[in-house]
Amino acid sequence: MMRRLYQLNRSVPTAQEYAEILDIEEKWLGQRICELTASAPHFASRTALFTAMSERLRDEEAAGSEADAYIAEHATLEQFKVIVGEFAVDGLVESLSHLPIVPRLPHRAGMSVFRVLIDELGCGNVEQAHSQLYRDLLTELDMSTELESYLDDGNEESYAYVNLFHWLARRAPAPETFLGAYAYFESSVLFAFKCYAVAAKRLGISHDKYYTEHLYIDDFHSKQMRTALMELDAERGLDLAKVWAGVELTSEVAAAATVAAVAKAREVAP
Repeated sequence: MMRRLYQLNRSVPTAQEYAEILDIEEKWLGQRICELTASAPHFASRTALFTAMSERLRDEEAAGSEADAYIAEHATLEQFKVIVGEFAVDGLVESLSHLPIVPRLPHRAGMSVFRVLIDELGCGNVEQAHSQLYRDLLTELDMSTELESYLDDGNEESYAYVNLFHWLARRAPAPETFLGAYAYFESSVLFAFKCYAVAAKRLGISHDKYYTEHLYIDDFHSKQMRTALMELDAERGLDLAKVWAGVELTSEVAAAATVAAVAKAREVAP
């Protein structure tokens, strides 16, 4: 289901195919996003929300995960290549799924998000685009740089990782769900990508900039996303529960993708 949705999201769908997109997303996310919105804590203010987000990120970093530890400390080169291949469905098209959110936001909030996307796309410099950095990594690992090479046997969780942001940017009813998701994601990368950078160094991989660049630039990006939330709040007020639902949903989907990728690597290349 997730692979089919990934393919549809990269197409110009017919009316029938668009109906299929909506049906898949409703079955996948419809009930879950309602549950997460309903169960969100009551935040007295935007500041209280930001504090809770910071505390959640701090706790996640402190707790770590078995999958992250395995990548950093134990993954062999062949296992690392499996993991890199698994996330190629994202890395080779990084952030393109996010672009439709910009016109859905008020001007200042949209420009804050666009400032982040400019960096993701290398400020127009192909060599600095994050998708090119991923291609450089794949080339060093003697892996294909063609997206089509990775579309047939990926984990459902990996496709879901990309499909989530297609939904958030294009079809989530409230844009603050996207902003909560992306604010969380940009902040979580600051610790979530450390295991990849450590593994690349341990394995002697020189083209590790895809990971190290995120550890550098995403501090700025996380601040920009909070600015986007503040700008939307100033424009028309925030539905804080929907922001938090974006945080929770993204945390779930990203963690599941990493766990599944590591499990696949250990099975394919024991």
